Amino acid sequence: MLYLIYAEDVANSLEQRLAARPAHLARLQQLKDRDRLVVAGPNPITDSEEPNSDGFSGSVIIAEFPSLAEAKSWADKDPYIEAGVYQNVTVKPFKRVF
Repeated sequence: MLYLIYAEDVANSLEQRLAARPAHLARLQQLKDRDRLVVAGPNPITDSEEPNSDGFSGSVIIAEFPSLAEAKSWADKDPYIEAGVYQNVTVKPFKRVF
C-alpha cells in the first residue's frame, strides 16, 4: 500500500538540511531502486524552484510500504530527524486515483 509522509521543518534549518541531504537522498534512492517510490521532494518556503537561502518548510514522500507501522518506522529513521531538520512527521495511508 502507498503512504504519504509529510514532514515539517523547524525554522532556519537549511544548514542542517544541506548537511544531512546526502544520507536522506541515499535512503530515498533505495526505495526508488526497489520501485517503491512514487514521488519525493521538499516544499520551498518561497514560490521558486531555487529558494536559495529562504530554505524549505517541509517535505513530501509518497512510497509503498507493507504496512502503516513499517512506513512510520522508516520515516522515524530519516537522517533529517537526527539532524534536527524535521519538527513534525505525519504518515498516512494514500490512495492513488490518478
